[in-house]
Amino acid sequence: MHETLAGLDETTRQRAERNLLVGLAMNEYQDAHGRGDFLIRNIVGVDRESGALAINEHPRVGQTFQFQVRDAAAADADLRAQLQAFRDRLGGATALGSLLCSCNGRGQGLFGVAHHDAAALADVLGAVPTAGFFCNGEIGPVGRRIFLHGFTASIAVLTSPASET
Repeated sequence: MHETLAGLDETTRQRAERNLLVGLAMNEYQDAHGRGDFLIRNIVGVDRESGALAINEHPRVGQTFQFQVRDAAAADADLRAQLQAFRDRLGGATALGSLLCSCNGRGQGLFGVAHHDAAALADVLGAVPTAGFFCNGEIGPVGRRIFLHGFTASIAVLTSPASET
């Protein structure tokens, strides 16, 4: 971790020092990994003498491990990409309403503006009635498995059947 941080430019290093996480690859046999391929976890401790990192997950032997930086622009782009992909899969169905569960670690503290996630949802899906709350842990998938997450937004969208539109 020290070598990785030391190799970054000053601006990136300052961001990483406050927002460094780890990503555990869900499939370590993939040739390349991208968005959605990692389970993101907090670093909860460091033993400087041994060089050990403590994270809030039990990695498998041989599991690919990657440092991740929590970043407002990347979080915004990811949310909007996920919402666009959902909208594209709707086909003839209509979004009727949604439930938005957003982490306390997002919102104004991360994005600098209030209601970021609700605004992104409205930008992509339109004026869909939305209820929600801030959480300290959200439930959602990574690959084909469900996990408890942090720093995420989980959204349930109620839709009409495609034949009703």
